[in-house]
Amino acid sequence: MHVAGRAAFGGEDESTLRAGYAELFTRHAIPIDPTDPVALMLFPEMDEGADVPEITEACWRILGKRPDSVMCASARMVVKRKGAAAPTVVACTLLPYDSQFELGATLAEASRPVWLNHPHCARFCVLGGGACSR
Repeated sequence: MHVAGRAAFGGEDESTLRAGYAELFTRHAIPIDPTDPVALMLFPEMDEGADVPEITEACWRILGKRPDSVMCASARMVVKRKGAAAPTVVACTLLPYDSQFELGATLAEASRPVWLNHPHCARFCVLGGGACSR
């Protein structure tokens, strides 16, 4: 199991964020080392308004990738937002507030295709090679 979060969200420094995750992991007996940057990956904030290229079918061939190779094609993330009554399942931790990537309350509901139509999909995952785990 790996955990991904956002490093700059809320203006807290990385050590404070990792300490908060350590407390959460300890409280729930989750066997993850919060100091391990792969086990707990903290992504930078990204500008949703920045212009990014559209990824066409030809781009996939040029890049030597397939849409099903991107993590959101087969992986799901459970997100418990601060103040929310219950967790929800999303396709990607980089997009927890975009309703088109919120897939339901259960993993069964969330086992459906995800369209890679957000700027972060192109910039970070397809072109940037980003992944929540390694």
